[in-house]
Amino acid sequence: MLTDERTTVGLDVHARSVVAEAVDWSTGQVFSDRLVPANEVVLAWVAKLPAPVAVTYEAGPTGFGLARAFAAAGIRCEVVAPSKLERPPGDRIKTDRRDARRAARLLHIGEITGIRIPTVVEEDARDLVRAREATRADLMRARHRASKLLLRHGIVYSGGKTWNGVHERWLRAQRFDLPGTRTAFEEALDAVLAATARRDRLDEQIEATAAAPGWAPIVSRLGAIRGVATLTGLGLAVEIGDWDRFTGSSIGAYLGLVPTESSSGSSRSQGSITKTGDTHARRLLVEAAWQHARPLPRVPGKALTLRRAGLPPAVRARGVAADQRLRRRWLAMEARNKPGNVVAVAVARELAGWCWSLATMRD
Repeated sequence: MLTDERTTVGLDVHARSVVAEAVDWSTGQVFSDRLVPANEVVLAWVAKLPAPVAVTYEAGPTGFGLARAFAAAGIRCEVVAPSKLERPPGDRIKTDRRDARRAARLLHIGEITGIRIPTVVEEDARDLVRAREATRADLMRARHRASKLLLRHGIVYSGGKTWNGVHERWLRAQRFDLPGTRTAFEEALDAVLAATARRDRLDEQIEATAAAPGWAPIVSRLGAIRGVATLTGLGLAVEIGDWDRFTGSSIGAYLGLVPTESSSGSSRSQGSITKTGDTHARRLLVEAAWQHARPLPRVPGKALTLRRAGLPPAVRARGVAADQRLRRRWLAMEARNKPGNVVAVAVARELAGWCWSLATMRD
């Protein structure tokens, strides 16, 4: 369906420039310009166009400030995921102007499906969770470098679990005669300790954010399921945002946890998962799914008991039902000799549906 706006605008937004292409569909007149990437400049240019106006641009590293500025000005703005913009196979010329003009045309004919713009509060919490995600990756790499440096010199820890207090004291006790190796190891160990301290500081802030009134209800409900503690609960809450957009069956597709498919006629072939949508939320769900590889304890652990304490009986009952169902799902797929990673993804897909049911429960 054609849009109701007289003029549609396509923007190709970059860090140092904004290429704007607008079409007045009443007269056919085309407006083109290269603008400074400042919200007030772009708004002033759009305000001169024949009204009413609608705007679209691709989501990218510049964030959602421009979309919020258009919303505050009362102008409809659709931010579209780049993967949702189809390009003709024969189109071999790509320029900023052509991309912007094509976006304006697609918006006019109703072929643009905008993504949800997170609120400022959601984006603030999302920055915190993703900073913790980046620190986790840094810590893993730092630990890997330190342990492999020791391995190259034939030093292997055999005192049980690693990266705890005992292991740290063992690491500090290592000595090297040559100055290059000694300095390299000290730097590697310092990197591990610094990354650990960063992670601990972020964990404290995440705990405080999760306890805030805006996030506490949903994080506490998600925590009724085994494997979904504060970090996972807050991460899912901030990455998904509005859970009411989905159903229990559609949220898995949004997170890229459904298999790819190529079907034609009577043939139907399914492959690996699509991996579309939010990478961070998908990783959190897969990590939580691995908890269901362990047998259900006769009595829930202390951490899970504390998370369920104070929750309404209906929420606790749904959490227990989720644990039982997901464990049965894991055992059924193991009985079919499925690899562990395949089982974890399948359980994560079902776990997403259970999280949705808890997030959308009404008190």
